[in-house]
Amino acid sequence: MNLVAQIAMAAAETEHHGNVALETLIFGVIAAIVFGALGLVTFSYKNVANRHSAKAEAWAAQHGKDGHEAGHGH
Repeated sequence: MNLVAQIAMAAAETEHHGNVALETLIFGVIAAIVFGALGLVTFSYKNVANRHSAKAEAWAAQHGKDGHEAGHGH
């Protein structure tokens, strides 16, 4: 028996026919947890500008209308 045949027989003996979907299910679970955590981080920034509206109004009053439109392509 040659080396290639021995390797092929060894591979055939160790081969198992399990449910591949169940074996890889953990990757989907991990991905769902990561995306959920990132979604919570993104959601935490919702309405941030309105939380500090008093500061924004004070800055706008101090700098006037021209100060608000300065920068960022305005």
